[in-house]
Amino acid sequence: MPHILITGANGQLGHALVTQFASADRLTCWTRPDRDIADPAIADAVAEAGPDVVINAAAWTDVDGAEEAPEDAFAVNALGPKYLAEGCARCGAEFVQVSTNEVFSGEAGRYYREYEQISPGSTYARSKAAGEHAITAVLDRLYIVRVAWLYAPGGNNFPAKISAAADRLGSLRVVSDEFGNPTHAPDVAAAIAQLIEKRRFGIYHLTNDGCASRYEWAVELMRLTGRQSLPVTPIAAHEWPRPTMPPPHAVLINQAGAALGINLRNWREALADYVRTEFSM
Repeated sequence: MPHILITGANGQLGHALVTQFASADRLTCWTRPDRDIADPAIADAVAEAGPDVVINAAAWTDVDGAEEAPEDAFAVNALGPKYLAEGCARCGAEFVQVSTNEVFSGEAGRYYREYEQISPGSTYARSKAAGEHAITAVLDRLYIVRVAWLYAPGGNNFPAKISAAADRLGSLRVVSDEFGNPTHAPDVAAAIAQLIEKRRFGIYHLTNDGCASRYEWAVELMRLTGRQSLPVTPIAAHEWPRPTMPPPHAVLINQAGAALGINLRNWREALADYVRTEFSM
């Protein structure tokens, strides 16, 4: 098995990747502040480490916060991947860049395949799109993996927040007109491992199969945790004001991965696994 270097190893996807590649002959894990991908010197560090594959799971993920700190978001999400790609080019490593469904505008009723034109709206989305462009200018041996609505046990994510709100409030109000692909981080990590084995470079949408609204996701979570009688009221996105509005229907289709035999299970099945793990802890 190749030497794998994972950045952002302490995040939701990073943890899942560390578990997925635990049996690698050599596994290098980088986290902040020891290894800051926004520092140009990270290119030297990659070249010196000499991995076979770099998986970048480090990112600025505070979507609303990016509006107030655009330079910080672009430093991590655009310049960081560029520096990592430069390091990969110097040592001959392959590169996996994790991107997002939010690079698409999310028009109502649209479903997005890998090679459709991106149209990012928010500062966060533009920073992630800039990262995609930056690495393709530096490196050919790369995989761009777009994910959506990522969650994992122990993470600060939508299911965790909804569960805590249900316990605290006894009822929920959840947006019903924003749609995406609820995606279990361990499933993405396993799919990335398959992708690296295939060695077919390109853009991939690796999300759990199917899509849901935030409301449908919350209702299913309540059912799986035995709280199906808890009132969950659907609301429109404009009733839950935020500094930035996410794309309403940025639903990804896994066409390129599926053509290689890489298929992720249905989001409801994955959520049930999450509940069994998270609520037995």
